[in-house]
Amino acid sequence: MSGCDDKATNENDNSYSAAEIISGSADVQIKQKADRDLAIAKAQELYRAALYEGTDFSDGPCLSDDLMDGWVADIAHDPRQAVDDDPANQCEAYLNGTADHFVELNTDGELIRAQ
Repeated sequence: MSGCDDKATNENDNSYSAAEIISGSADVQIKQKADRDLAIAKAQELYRAALYEGTDFSDGPCLSDDLMDGWVADIAHDPRQAVDDDPANQCEAYLNGTADHFVELNTDGELIRAQ
């Protein structure tokens, strides 16, 4: 068919092939991105609440071991410092495998990475 494209585009301008749409893998990718975006937003909200309460972020503490199902929120320095690698300052749920994903914010509450 002339002019047909086998890619579909969602509102975030991500393209998915027909095979991804038919197999459902596009749905999985969309859900994973939505979960990641929600986890980041929740982590930044927790950061703001902790900042308001006067939390000291200098040691890069775990912000939440239960941010959402399978996710933790951690504070770290950017660039990373030795204190960030101290298990006492890391989220236990991630260390013990209870959580598979994390949001890492710097001491100013800005996203370092989320995966």
